[in-house]
Amino acid sequence: MHRLMTLLLTLMSLTWALQAIHGQEPTPQPLPPLPPNSPIQPEPPPPTLPPMPSIQPTGNESPSVSTFVPVSDPEATTGLLAEMFQQDKPKAADDKPKEKKWFEKMNLRGYTQFRLNPTIVHDKDLAEPQHVGDRSIGVNQNFLIRRARLILFGDISDHLYLYFQPDFASTPSGSRDATFFAQLRDLYGDVFIDTTKEHRFRVGLSKVPYGWENLQSSQNRLTLDRNDAFNSATKNERDLGVFYYWTPQEAQRIFKYVMDENLKGSGNYGVFGFGLYNGQGGALQEQNENVHVVSRLTLPYQFENGQIVEAGVQAFTGKYVVFGSPIRPLGEGTRDFTPAGTFERGDRAGIREDRIGGSFILYPQPIGFQAEWTVGRGPGLNEDQTEVIERSLHGGYLLANVKIDTCQHGIFFPFVRWSYFVGGYRSERNAPYSHIDEWEMGLEWQIRKEMELVVSYLVTDRTNTTAISSSAAVSEASYEQFVGQVLRIQFQLNY
Repeated sequence: MHRLMTLLLTLMSLTWALQAIHGQEPTPQPLPPLPPNSPIQPEPPPPTLPPMPSIQPTGNESPSVSTFVPVSDPEATTGLLAEMFQQDKPKAADDKPKEKKWFEKMNLRGYTQFRLNPTIVHDKDLAEPQHVGDRSIGVNQNFLIRRARLILFGDISDHLYLYFQPDFASTPSGSRDATFFAQLRDLYGDVFIDTTKEHRFRVGLSKVPYGWENLQSSQNRLTLDRNDAFNSATKNERDLGVFYYWTPQEAQRIFKYVMDENLKGSGNYGVFGFGLYNGQGGALQEQNENVHVVSRLTLPYQFENGQIVEAGVQAFTGKYVVFGSPIRPLGEGTRDFTPAGTFERGDRAGIREDRIGGSFILYPQPIGFQAEWTVGRGPGLNEDQTEVIERSLHGGYLLANVKIDTCQHGIFFPFVRWSYFVGGYRSERNAPYSHIDEWEMGLEWQIRKEMELVVSYLVTDRTNTTAISSSAAVSEASYEQFVGQVLRIQFQLNY
């Protein structure tokens, strides 16, 4: 009973207060009779409050003042008081903006390439069809999934960018029937020294900055495979190491513009780059204590008419361990002979290699041109095919293309490329000394952003780098020339 009376008195006091705020004279209400012997004594009624003056808008108030309303309107006054109390109420901890988790900052994209490469012309007196960059060029081959990539990337913070790319269409080395294995292609972090992102260290598995076309993604490249002269320098164009890149903000702008405008760029690998890496390349395990050293300088420039060009120079040095395989040297002699100077013959120190190359790129606006050339020395099988030694090398390519935009039928890139290389193919077994001279003419049709079709025709004279250890033909030798013509077709999905 005591609690009930206290509650009634409290409610009546609140009623008087609200009536006073509304400008009404409070009407005292008789108190209910108290029970006998109640310890509660009646209190005198609260003093009468004078009515609050009404505030009338004059029409000159600011938006914040014009929200005041006459206090004679009980509903409006109640809403105003509620809003005032709500503003004064401290925000709960849950109302504060939460910092995103690292995985909430990541993005996902990818692409898949389907290929068909029928051999149209083949000189059967020479080597069988074979191409280092495309295993579907060969005997008894038809459709192929060349690449199936998923890329996870994003800025973890202002000072860290993560890039993770596996490929789900890899074939293990030496396999003749197993394919479509998952293999790591890239996994690195860009550590930015400053928030302008001019200075960064790239730590992990990533592309080695040697050759503009090597740095260009296969998703953007016009020709279906990279040129052999530069691509023979590093297997899969990648290796494990640490690279420093310096990219001024103007260069960042140009690199981004090239990619945004679909001008077939190679991405941002800095104006100046320097790095240390294992040297064996790709996903191969390191085989010696020597590290390779690489450096690159490239200068992008945009003229007043908007045309962009880029010129650069790059070089690397190191010792490479060549893996061997049994062959019949020159098609004669003892079978199952592995050349000296290889890992299998005990050469664990590696053979020295030094290369330097130049690049010039005129971006297609609408006419484009690419030229790269490299010279140097590196591992190569000798003329007798009995030992891998240090030999000279040289080669490069020239490419011309045109960008044709249409209103309803997508974008077309007709192109033609001549490529040439003489030197040891050090990433292949026994580092066969190769001679490559070929032309490729084709058309890339970007039907939509999510799909592309490339059709090209290849006229080639290239060394078949397959090691032959035994054959029905006693005189058949390893590393003869494949001379022929190939129709190349690729359909690419972008997602």
